[in-house]
Amino acid sequence: MADTLTVRAYIKGVDLTPRKVSAVAALVRGRTVADALVILEHTPRRAATPMRKAIASAAANATNNHGLDNKSLAISTLSVTAGPRLKRFKPHMRGMALPFQKKTTHILVEVSGVEKPKKTPVAKKAEATAKPAKKEEEK
Repeated sequence: MADTLTVRAYIKGVDLTPRKVSAVAALVRGRTVADALVILEHTPRRAATPMRKAIASAAANATNNHGLDNKSLAISTLSVTAGPRLKRFKPHMRGMALPFQKKTTHILVEVSGVEKPKKTPVAKKAEATAKPAKKEEEK
């Protein structure tokens, strides 16, 4: 009866090239969220920080907004796509300028997990049955 749900988190416009970010994404694709966060914590690449934030955001969305169990979360989809490019010019010799592009990246993380079991409220028993009423004696 445990339903598996999928929750998304996007990070758009990361100032890194998609090629560098996808190399880090390959390290954690298909793993559990806890394993992925530990791996990214110890990865010495600049792309590990936004990837870690995206996975943590997806996990927080799943736990807080959709009521999924934090221990059952696993990365189902991790996609890295190219974002818009900023066209710039770099000064060069003899008064010329050479064009270059600042590449950006979009990161999509989908996390799937099982819903937490909902707690059922316990019915309170009447106080009258728990404590017998004392009868007053006549004087």
